[in-house]
Amino acid sequence: MSHSLTIEPLGQTLEVEEGQTILDAALRAGIYLPHACCHGLCATCKVSVTDGEIDHGEASNFALMDYEREEGLCLACCATLQSDVVIEAEIEADDDARNLPVRDFPGTVSRIEALTPTIKGVWITLDKPMDFQAGQYINLALPDGTGSRAFSLANAPQQAGEVELNIRHVPGGHATTWVHQQMKVGDRVKLAGPYGRFFVRKSANVPSLFLAGGSGLSSPKSMILDLLADQANGGASLPITLVYGARNRAELYDHDLFTALAAQHPHFTYVPALSDEPADSGWTGFRGFVHDAAKAHFDNDFRGRKAYLCGPPIMIDACITTLMQGRLFERDIYTEKFISAADAAQQMRSPLFKRI
Repeated sequence: MSHSLTIEPLGQTLEVEEGQTILDAALRAGIYLPHACCHGLCATCKVSVTDGEIDHGEASNFALMDYEREEGLCLACCATLQSDVVIEAEIEADDDARNLPVRDFPGTVSRIEALTPTIKGVWITLDKPMDFQAGQYINLALPDGTGSRAFSLANAPQQAGEVELNIRHVPGGHATTWVHQQMKVGDRVKLAGPYGRFFVRKSANVPSLFLAGGSGLSSPKSMILDLLADQANGGASLPITLVYGARNRAELYDHDLFTALAAQHPHFTYVPALSDEPADSGWTGFRGFVHDAAKAHFDNDFRGRKAYLCGPPIMIDACITTLMQGRLFERDIYTEKFISAADAAQQMRSPLFKRI
C-alpha cells in the first residue's frame, strides 16, 4: 500500500511505495535531500515529520536520539511511511545543480581492465543511456541480493550509453572482491542513479582545481572531460588544474591520458605526485603528497579558484588545511567522500571543515 509524502518548503507531493524510504522516494522524484552514509548512522539526512506516522527503521540511537524522535525528527534514509506524511527538510538551492531523478539501469559488462595492481576499470553498456552530471555516482547492485555499493562515474556525461567505474579492491570487502575476482565481461548487472551533489560550479566562471588520490580520480576525470568538452564547443577557456597522487608509478593510472590532454589543451595542467616511489626509478615528477604538490605548484596561493577534492579522508583533510593556509576558504572548497557504515559509526569528520 502506497502513501503520499509532501515535502516542505517545496510543497511537492509524491507517492511512496510500501517499504520505500523517504530518501529513495525523494531522489527518484528528482528532489535532492541532504544525505551521506545511507546507513542511518551519520544523521546528515535528518528531517522533521510535521504530520503523519513513520517507522524509524534501523536509525541508530546515536544519530537520532530518543528525544529527537519524540520531537518528530527522523532519518530519511531509514524512515518508511505508515500513513500519509508531511516532512520539513532543509533543501539548498544551487543554480549549477541538475536535479535528475534516480532511475534503475540494467546493463552488460563490456570491458574490464586492470588500471593498477589494486584498481580495476569496469565499463558497463547500459540498455538505455543515463543522463547525469559530471561528478555524480551510481549504486551498483550486488549479484546475491545483499544490497548495493556506491561508485563514482569516471566517464564524461557526453558518453552516457556506457559508464566507466574505477573500483579499488578493499581487502575483505564483499563488493570489491566480487568485482575483482568474479565479475566478467558479458555479465548482466543493474545499477541505480545518478546520485550525488558533487559537481563543478560553472556559473562561478573561475579556474577549477582538482585534487585527487587513488581511485578518487573517478569524479575529477568525469568533471575535467566535461569541462574540456565545453571548451571545445565554445565554452569559457578557464584554467583547469589536476593534482593527482598515488604511492608509486604502478598505482598512478590514466597518466598517459592526462599527459596527452595537457598537451592538447593549453588551459589544462596536469601535476602527478608520487609519495613512495623508489629513489632510483627515474621518476622526474613531483615526489610527495597531493597537498604538498599543490602548494608547490601554486606557491601557496590558491585565491580566485574553486577546488574539488576527492580521495581518502586523510588526503582530503590535509588538502583542506593546505588550501586554507593558501587563502582559499570553505565557500570555494567542495569534497566527495563516500562514508561507509564503519566510517559513519566512527563519525569521521574533519574539525576544519563543517560540510564533511
